[in-house]
Amino acid sequence: MSAKSPSATAPTGLLFSGAPALFVVLWSTGFIGAKMGLPYAEPATFLAIRFFPVAAILGFAAWVSGAAWPGNWRLAGHITLVGLLVHGVYLGGIYGGISLGVTAGDSALIVGMQPILTAVLAGPMLGERVQLRQWLGFLIGTVGVSLVSWRYVGGLDSTLTGIVLCVIAVMGMSLGTIYQKRFCATMNLLSGSCIQFLAAAVMMLVIALTMETRQVEWTGEFIFALGWLVLVLSLGAMTVLWLLVRAKAATQVASLFFLVPPVTALIAWPLFGETLTLKSVSGMALVVLGILLAKQKQDDGEGEQTK
Repeated sequence: MSAKSPSATAPTGLLFSGAPALFVVLWSTGFIGAKMGLPYAEPATFLAIRFFPVAAILGFAAWVSGAAWPGNWRLAGHITLVGLLVHGVYLGGIYGGISLGVTAGDSALIVGMQPILTAVLAGPMLGERVQLRQWLGFLIGTVGVSLVSWRYVGGLDSTLTGIVLCVIAVMGMSLGTIYQKRFCATMNLLSGSCIQFLAAAVMMLVIALTMETRQVEWTGEFIFALGWLVLVLSLGAMTVLWLLVRAKAATQVASLFFLVPPVTALIAWPLFGETLTLKSVSGMALVVLGILLAKQKQDDGEGEQTK
């Protein structure tokens, strides 16, 4: 009985059909939440306040469900490193950049360049073959991202330090995603994510204690942004991301980040009154085309692995 039953393949089919779109929408709202909350708290302070509750919720859920914890210190170390890269370096860099004047659109644009870096790193680190049509998709997607975010690039008045922090953030996300795929593929999502967020929380706390005033204005807007980022982004979007990383090639998952800038622009349209120009719409079309070209079919990947 080697054939898979329909019930066994149904969850996977649902994951591949709906999870990527859900991830892109949720991830895009993170830039909006950061923009709303950062006027009331410094970056590391904001992130420490965000990360500790997430780690506590995940730890409680892992305890109640009887989730397995890492069986050795080596795996725990790998999981911790991913947390420092994906949550600490990535979000710390983005929040730091925004606090120094980088707009949400600028930061989304820089994040949109992640697939290029991931494609370059995936080969030597994971042994994934990046096909020519994927490189073409990455190139087209990059052009589309630039068109969508052109209004931000044209009026860029951010500090150089802020831009550098955003670039470092993208490097952290790319390395963390690949490292997760390579060394943490078997981690339990509850216990593993708890360790990752706890590591990042301690990292942010140390930065806040040494470099910030740690003053917070508990306004309604800040509380809403914090709640959204804790529940929807940290718990929801990150869970979807790790499910995608576990099920797909790293280059496939990274290609989804091309969609973040245009979706961020769509969300900002009703919230902040930012209109969509013909250039923006054209850029979105190119982004979608880039995604379609960059995406390897799962059947092809499985076929290569069985040869």
